[in-house]
Amino acid sequence: MRKIALPALPSWLPLDGFILGLIGTVALAVLLPVSGRAATVTDGATTVAVGFLFFLYGARLSTREALDGVRHWRLHLTVLVCTFVIFPALGLAARGLVPYVLTHPLYTGLLFLCLVPSTVQSSIAFTSIARGNVAAAICAGSFSSLLGVVVTPVLVALLLGGSGGGFSADSMIKIGLQLLAPFLAGQLLRRWIGGFISRHRAVLRLVDRGSVLLVVYAAFSEGMVRGIWHQVTPARLAILLGVEAVLLTVMLTLTSYGSRKLGFVRADRITIVFAGSKKSLAAGLPMASVLFGAQASLAVLPLMLFHQMQLMVCAVLARRFAARAPEAAVTGAESGSEAAQARTDSADDVDKTALTRV
Repeated sequence: MRKIALPALPSWLPLDGFILGLIGTVALAVLLPVSGRAATVTDGATTVAVGFLFFLYGARLSTREALDGVRHWRLHLTVLVCTFVIFPALGLAARGLVPYVLTHPLYTGLLFLCLVPSTVQSSIAFTSIARGNVAAAICAGSFSSLLGVVVTPVLVALLLGGSGGGFSADSMIKIGLQLLAPFLAGQLLRRWIGGFISRHRAVLRLVDRGSVLLVVYAAFSEGMVRGIWHQVTPARLAILLGVEAVLLTVMLTLTSYGSRKLGFVRADRITIVFAGSKKSLAAGLPMASVLFGAQASLAVLPLMLFHQMQLMVCAVLARRFAARAPEAAVTGAESGSEAAQARTDSADDVDKTALTRV
């Protein structure tokens, strides 16, 4: 079947198509927020969309790739420590910025940003461009996404408590039904639907991005109806961007020098830098809608800003890594047909934004 080509934006445009879609969705929610019965219908559609999104995540995660990557356990453990230990520790340290630098709602969103899993698509894309270990990037992103379905809600419960909407038995059941159950169903059915997903990858990418946009519209609409956006001023947004720039700089520095001190080869260091310093917007937004409910709009704002920032910064870094790569650079443990297959698989999954930016 002929593949559907996603339209590429001009290289001079500083924002990618998905980010422009997010901005347009936020603008629509500001101008035309839903309320009353329409809001009830939208909430129902959002619930279905989130469940479908995690079903696709489960169906796309290759168990074989995950098992093949176990031999790189030191690399994967390093990425997981960066994602679920160091990031949260930095988020907790930022508590000292409240209330003089950040408001409490914005800090809640910043801490939530530090708790979500790493990206998959863009980490693979930047690793490939920088001539890093692509196979390891695939596995690292897969492990992070898999653990994030369980670890992120648990960390939110432990570190945010009441800010996450309260974690009663009912809320845990809701998380299990809306996030975990679809994910596991996707994993179980992958054997039968994996071929269909591979053949219709481009269409399904549009579907899951559309689901994320629906989640954003519902969250920001509720924020408008409740009037919570009066809490955010342009000055506060500028300060938030500055704080996130420091956060990204610290993580890039730690992953770069830390991986070198741990004795990883160049290709593996590149993988650790890109997989260990990034956060997943696609996974974080649906999780926020379940975990925060009516407060989701402010909770996802720091994540949306950080996502665009990490794309732009990592695009520059990937170019620099590629420019300094030895002529005969190889990607870590990849060799022969395995390397060709890993690059072919990653080319299908890479974030089109990263490829058009670099």
